[in-house]
Amino acid sequence: MSQHNITNSSLVMALVLVLIAVLISQKEKLGLSKDIIWSVCRAIVQLVVVGYVLKSIFDVNNDGLTVLMVLFICVNAAANARKRSRNIDHAFVISFVAITSGTALTLVILVLSGAIEFMPMQVIPISGMIAGNAMVAVGLCYSNLNQRFADNRQKILEMLSLGASVKLASASLIRESIRAAMIPTVDAAKTVGLVSLPGMMSGLIFAGIDPVKAIKYQIMVTFMLIGTASLSTIIAVYLAYRRFYNDRAQLRF
Repeated sequence: MSQHNITNSSLVMALVLVLIAVLISQKEKLGLSKDIIWSVCRAIVQLVVVGYVLKSIFDVNNDGLTVLMVLFICVNAAANARKRSRNIDHAFVISFVAITSGTALTLVILVLSGAIEFMPMQVIPISGMIAGNAMVAVGLCYSNLNQRFADNRQKILEMLSLGASVKLASASLIRESIRAAMIPTVDAAKTVGLVSLPGMMSGLIFAGIDPVKAIKYQIMVTFMLIGTASLSTIIAVYLAYRRFYNDRAQLRF
């Protein structure tokens, strides 16, 4: 199968798609034109920088640099997840522990099973997918915790006044927050191959890989995303919910 080579002129022509989005924003008065332009410019700069960094790391093929790059990905994922934390103290640390734990465990299983090799060309892209999915799940978990604690404040106070422990008073909120954070990942797994052809599978097929082999990789990705999202969310929620109470087991907000 012939290899496709995207050129700079191809990218310039594809920019027309962005201009369409800007024109729609202007016509419908959505106020998104500046955000669209800024996000596209930022994406271009970030991707170019990351592309050259990854090329250098791949050429060196050093285990230490690979681990550092994985940690860098986890740090950035934690920083973004923290933005949804609002009332949760030390949210960055909680996010980093949750996302890094889920990512590390998933990578260890994949490497030991022989699904991937511990080399930067395989570990770093997989880490990006894992940490990115965990970031979304942890962020949704924070949003749901904040909302549910606000909506159920009176109920929690009543349970605490009747002698319930902090964990018991928060049990239903914890359960629903985990469930809400997991729904996007679970729904994505339900529709994969029917509604969507995910990035990894599409990329491999586009590169000329046998579709059956590409499907095996995508099945692996589905397994790892569900596992990482659930593990990271559980760690985050159990580290975070206690932040809504003070040392005397009273609601702080």
